Amino acid sequence: MSNASLPLPSSDRADVAAALREALLAADFTADGLLELLGAPAYAALARSETVPALRATRGDGALSALVRLFLLQESVPHARVADVLPVGVLLESDWLAERDGELWATVDVRPYGGPSGEDWFIVSDLGCAVGGAGGIGKHEEGVVLGVGGASTTLAGITVRTPVASALDLGTGSGIQALHAAQHATRVTATDLNPRALRFTRLTLALSGAPEADLREGSLFEPVADETYDLIVSNPPFVISPGARLTYRDGGMGGDDLCRSLVQEAGERLNEGGYAHFLANWQHVAGEEWQDRLRSWVPRDCDAWIVQREVQDITQYAELWLRDAGDHRTDSAEYAARYDAWLDEFEARGTRAVGFGWITLRKTAAAEPSVTVEEWPHPVEQPLGDTVREFFERQEYLRAHDDAALLAAHFKLADEVVQEQVGLPGAEDPEHVVLRQNRGMRRATKVDTVGAGFAGVCDGSLSAGRILDAIAQLVGEDPVLLRDRTPAQIRLLVQQGFLLPAGA
Repeated sequence: MSNASLPLPSSDRADVAAALREALLAADFTADGLLELLGAPAYAALARSETVPALRATRGDGALSALVRLFLLQESVPHARVADVLPVGVLLESDWLAERDGELWATVDVRPYGGPSGEDWFIVSDLGCAVGGAGGIGKHEEGVVLGVGGASTTLAGITVRTPVASALDLGTGSGIQALHAAQHATRVTATDLNPRALRFTRLTLALSGAPEADLREGSLFEPVADETYDLIVSNPPFVISPGARLTYRDGGMGGDDLCRSLVQEAGERLNEGGYAHFLANWQHVAGEEWQDRLRSWVPRDCDAWIVQREVQDITQYAELWLRDAGDHRTDSAEYAARYDAWLDEFEARGTRAVGFGWITLRKTAAAEPSVTVEEWPHPVEQPLGDTVREFFERQEYLRAHDDAALLAAHFKLADEVVQEQVGLPGAEDPEHVVLRQNRGMRRATKVDTVGAGFAGVCDGSLSAGRILDAIAQLVGEDPVLLRDRTPAQIRLLVQQGFLLPAGA
């Protein structure tokens, strides 16, 4: 059945959502239950939008297999098979289920989703959208609402999770960010241009047993004019496209203007010390450094950390999103025309490539905010919320400490940092030394022998200056000159999290 042919469940029946939740949990329809039933390969295939392995794994007669087919794989099941498992009557009455010729169909997809502390949550989305997210979803309906995808879990993972009074989920979709925010925010506001998305968010929160959110319809910050928040999160429709075909992905503004507008306007919506987290796409334009382009987006009263995770040339980018909409399965001439339109758009804007990554802002009263723009395409360890918070705390520390203060300070080497020496086999000295993190961003950075020795000695007991004096005596170098040239290296190691201020 298509999305358009079925009604959405009633979103004002909390009693029905509670009854369904109880039934699903009793049948072990959870993230852990799915993994045990399907096995790791089929479970992982679902994240790639591939359902055949899961269909094969659920050919048995068990109740859990029936629920997986019904709510996750868009298959019908006989009424009698789930009559003792689900409150079928009330689910039919409230449009969670539909029935035809003794067969039951789910009107929406329901995906079990494990919360960060082991919570059993459920994300409700349009049929066919519960697995895999945007990649290859092949949906042409303008207002389709996706379930959990890689982008949404990435955003959830990088968000700072300190307790706050107010949080805003801008462009909520199926409600996953609002669901996370409800665990540590007293008040959650969720907005979306698509009224269907707001209804799905209400269903997601209710079925997950989470508090209700303040749901508002509208574009960008329009529904929350003149309001401020301690936390803003947004996985916006960031795709740079020649039109606004699909609400969930196409922003409807030219180029990367939607992402730019969101970032630029976020500063005035944040309370002092508040965080804003965005996923975004940005253009690499001929004759312009992409780092400078993104720095120009940052509000003047915010620190920022912008990480580019991936870059695609314009042909790769166009092909990715044409496949996303299923255009590769249409008439070849129509596909070619759409492809041509994407390339025309990029050519008109001088776009040579498109970057994808994370943008985090922190509202600050500092006279000179810190703006870091970097490329890091390497694997990281999610969740990164604590890593992000600690990054901004270190920037604040560095801003408050000049070189003399750094030399007087005490530092500790961060946990799980290892040293690697790189050079030719048999050489007396290494060509260079690399410090590598095994947690968080998993960074690696080159240091000289002084930097490596300094980091290795840092246990919080001696000041940086005392350590350098000892190293100078050991290597026969002028301690004054060593003190003059080393603070920049210390500052970099602190900024990247290799060294931590003692007591931090």
